[in-house]
Amino acid sequence: MSTRMLMSALIFLVLCECMMLEAQLQEGFYENSCSMAEFIVKQEVRNAFFKDKGVAAGLVRMHFHDCFVRGCDGSVLIDSTPTNSAEKDSPANKPSLRGFEVIDRAKARLESVCPGVVSCADIVAFAARDSIEITRGLGYDVPAGRRDGRISLFSETRSLPSPTFNVDQLTQNFKNMGLTQEEMVTLSGAHTIGRSHCGPFSNRLYSFNSTTSQDPSLDPTYAAQLKQQCPQGSTDASLVVPMNPASPAITDVGYYADILANRGLFTSDQTLLTNPTTAIQVTQNARSPFLWKSKFASAMVKMGQIGVLTGTAGEIRSNCRVINS
Repeated sequence: MSTRMLMSALIFLVLCECMMLEAQLQEGFYENSCSMAEFIVKQEVRNAFFKDKGVAAGLVRMHFHDCFVRGCDGSVLIDSTPTNSAEKDSPANKPSLRGFEVIDRAKARLESVCPGVVSCADIVAFAARDSIEITRGLGYDVPAGRRDGRISLFSETRSLPSPTFNVDQLTQNFKNMGLTQEEMVTLSGAHTIGRSHCGPFSNRLYSFNSTTSQDPSLDPTYAAQLKQQCPQGSTDASLVVPMNPASPAITDVGYYADILANRGLFTSDQTLLTNPTTAIQVTQNARSPFLWKSKFASAMVKMGQIGVLTGTAGEIRSNCRVINS
């Protein structure tokens, strides 16, 4: 067999494996085994949202951070042990990642009615969808059937994109996960809800580079406002700012409007204007709310299939924080 034929055969096998993997995730996966599964998760998300609207953004981010490390396997939920530092204790996740108690409550209810059936990874995926929907985003069907991973490593969170990334770094980071540049721009719109601690963007206010302390791409009025909210040198962990001040609890295109006004909070937000292709996408998204919501829903479904465990791989954890003994 020639080298070209061998390569073609290998590519065909890889594509077949990918198609089989996606086919193993099914909409309505728990219809027969635990028909109340999605309803119970939705109830817990709603209960939490009515007490704290910010939890919705936390649950969306949790799904993202789960999928970008070892795939969508619920590994972000695992607690550290005396012999292992887990993902959730990485600076990328602690103290900013939240919503764990929502997953715990949903899991406890599901274990009481359908013990050993619904995976933690699927609960996270359902909760993210429900959070988008409850914040006026577009709902979508979640293909399910994920199983839970048994490994969670602090060190592997380096695969998460940094708020200081430029557009090329973001593009490559998402490409590594099988996502396109357009899907990167689309999914970045999740920053339309939620909040941030001061640390991820403080360099843009006080120590941007060797020639200027403040990022020149940041709107001066907005920068002054951020400086009031995040004083230089403050170590107060309770200080947080909304990522989209105009509508921090609504899934809308305000994020893209902010970028066009040079009011993107992170370097990784504002950098989308530095590339002609991504800049056009930012403008299109800002002008077409329904189109962006539709693209976002599709991109979330695709992201939710990164590196999933199915069939007999992994396990169904009885407690999302601890691997089964």
